[in-house]
Amino acid sequence: MNLKALGLLLAVFAFAIDQITKWLAIENAEWLSNGIAIFPGFNLVFVQNYGVSFGLLGGVPWWVLVLLTTAIVFALIIWLMRATSILETVGLGLIIGGAPGNRSDRIRHGAVTDFLDFYAETMHWPAFNMADTFIFCGAISVLWSNK
Repeated sequence: MNLKALGLLLAVFAFAIDQITKWLAIENAEWLSNGIAIFPGFNLVFVQNYGVSFGLLGGVPWWVLVLLTTAIVFALIIWLMRATSILETVGLGLIIGGAPGNRSDRIRHGAVTDFLDFYAETMHWPAFNMADTFIFCGAISVLWSNK
């Protein structure tokens, strides 16, 4: 399999996993609204995030964030077509798959659905979703590939 195909396959995979897990969270929103403890340090919750990471840019209209995400994804696809290493390809594929997942939420719901809640004692990391996970892991892979 060539690098371009691998990157695009990973993008489709990341997008599908993100959308399926968000659909499950939305379908169970009432049940998750108070949080469900899975194990110490991890809950499933239902949160609508109107901003970007950590709620930043929460006052920006959703359509501006959609346009910004679209432009970034197109730039990343061009980068993917020029990628020369497997680590860079994997990272770009994961980012390209994750970003449209959050963009899709903004278009359909005006906000991003988050449901993963990690914590230590009373300190909670902001809730996030699988798209965020793929974007983060993809960014680490791209950075590592350029080391």
